[in-house]
Amino acid sequence: MISKINNNVTLSPLQADDREQFILDNQRAFKYGATEEFGMRDNHFEEDGEIISRATIEASIDGKNAEAYRILLNGEKVGGAVIRVDGECGELELLFVNPEVHSKGIGYSAWCLIEQLHSEIKVWETHTPYFEKRNIHFYVNRCGFHIVEYFNSHHPDANDPESADEDSDGMFRFRKEKA
Repeated sequence: MISKINNNVTLSPLQADDREQFILDNQRAFKYGATEEFGMRDNHFEEDGEIISRATIEASIDGKNAEAYRILLNGEKVGGAVIRVDGECGELELLFVNPEVHSKGIGYSAWCLIEQLHSEIKVWETHTPYFEKRNIHFYVNRCGFHIVEYFNSHHPDANDPESADEDSDGMFRFRKEKA
């Protein structure tokens, strides 16, 4: 794994007056990945025209032990992250970078900052849809996560009743353990 971090990337706690733009930026980033893969087919969208719903994002931001951050590049907002911390376990709920700054090491730098911020975490987990090839590459090849489970209609997620639906898209669960 490359240890160099982009020194121009910082994290800033999400401010109340930026919440709406954070949600919109998150939806735009997630929609970008889905439309790159599928075009505008509606069956991959949680709500009308959005791959990730406002309710999903708000539940992440407002969840128990949640911490929401803006990812900044040279002081400009270029993405965001929501994590949940519980003792030595952490969940990466959301991580997004604006599409116009993809492939510049910003997401990786932000992830490294999150790990530094919470060095007490021994096990991190996250999820991503089966079709998000960029995310799968990012989590496995850049950040050191391992795919540990694939949820689908034949193997539903016990925490997500909708994953048992025949029309449900698959989700990968990733895990990263510190040595």
